[in-house]
Amino acid sequence: MTEFYFIRHGQTTANVMKMKQGTINTEMTYLNDNGQKQAHNLADNFDISFADRIICSPLERTKQTAAILNEKAQLPISYDKRLIEISYGEWDGHQNAELRKLHPDAYNDYLNDVLPIYVKYAPSGETFEDVIKRVHEFIMDAMQKYPDDKIICVTHGFTVKAVALDILKPQDPMTLPEPRNTSVTKVIALPKTNEFYLEYYNQAFN
Repeated sequence: MTEFYFIRHGQTTANVMKMKQGTINTEMTYLNDNGQKQAHNLADNFDISFADRIICSPLERTKQTAAILNEKAQLPISYDKRLIEISYGEWDGHQNAELRKLHPDAYNDYLNDVLPIYVKYAPSGETFEDVIKRVHEFIMDAMQKYPDDKIICVTHGFTVKAVALDILKPQDPMTLPEPRNTSVTKVIALPKTNEFYLEYYNQAFN
């Protein structure tokens, strides 16, 4: 049995600006002061020393979060591009308010976030299915390589959502909101039978 603990990075300036960060890796997407506090708070309340390793998205905001979480545990860290955030293509770096004003039909009213059809207006962006496919491949590979490990995966909001979508397969992907900053989502994978269980989602530890 492989245990995955998917952790969303701490808050960034781009988060506060309600911006599509996507795969941008500049200072505005690094942890802000509050994001660093969030990561330290999680480290204080969710001791990762029980785990065997960390696998992290290679973007700076996830690296920063992982470094704070790992200050005491000193787990081995590796990086996997399949854990990177969804790329919104031309929409990366733009604020939701701006994009929604231009393309209201591409937004969910309740969540104020993009619907899968957003790629009609941002054709170079990843589809929801693109991200679900790559996180599925990541989980399959990791559970075969580490069939008895507990793995901390420091990643991004939509990436964690994609993991849950892959397991739950809801009719409407918008019924599952993205998790909060520094929340934890636990997935159990059974390598012998390729069974997957979402034990909890978007869990806050404080």
